[in-house]
Amino acid sequence: MGGGVDDNGVKPKKTVFVTVGTTCFDALVKAVDTQEVTEELSRKGYTHLVIQMGRGTYIPTKSAGEDGGLTVDYFTFSSSIAEYLKSASLVISHAGSGSIFETLGLGKPLIVVVNEDLMDNHQSELAEELAERKHLFYARPQTLYQTIEGMNLETLIPYLPGDAMPVAKIINRFLGFPDD
Repeated sequence: MGGGVDDNGVKPKKTVFVTVGTTCFDALVKAVDTQEVTEELSRKGYTHLVIQMGRGTYIPTKSAGEDGGLTVDYFTFSSSIAEYLKSASLVISHAGSGSIFETLGLGKPLIVVVNEDLMDNHQSELAEELAERKHLFYARPQTLYQTIEGMNLETLIPYLPGDAMPVAKIINRFLGFPDD
């Protein structure tokens, strides 16, 4: 059994789920919708790419996955992205803390992509801190390809929800509360 195929010679379904939450984050959707990114994901054994594009105006290219390429689909909003997160083999998310912690709580490998167009970008500091602790990978839209190409999921350390103390301290620091 080599090459990541099952007994029937079929590649197992491995989905990459991209979420921008309720925001508009066209830069992330565009970065994912490049040939180099979709080819690299396919090379890494992923078969499906599902993009939740939120309020974005950029429409990604749908693909039926012909020629062994990635099957690509997208939608704007869903009442619950939990099912998408649960079935994903890899999540690429905006830096919203809700999406980050929901994904980490499910034990899913995560690449957080920071929206540099947001003025108040304390989100990036949270993502950087969690990346330093090896709970997730951290990218900007223009570095997403390099992050996917170089990522080794084996190096990730599971995030244990009980480990919220350091994160709470970071958040308090942003809000201007003194460290206890």
